[in-house]
Amino acid sequence: MPPLPREAGIRQGSAVRAAQAAFGTTDAVRAFLNTPNEDLGGRPIDLALASAAGLAAVEAAIAREAAPSA
Repeated sequence: MPPLPREAGIRQGSAVRAAQAAFGTTDAVRAFLNTPNEDLGGRPIDLALASAAGLAAVEAAIAREAAPSA
């Protein structure tokens, strides 16, 4: 597998850090980032790697998922 381009690696790290802060456990982070998300239209990690807009969408989804239910 070829190495990630620098920008994609930075976005990957940002997505992982945001998920870690929101979900706490490694298992929860992996599950969220690697499970297809219907609202996002794909796996969150793939979207975050693809573009800055994808990362922003993933970060917004993380915030929604981590928000306390009312």
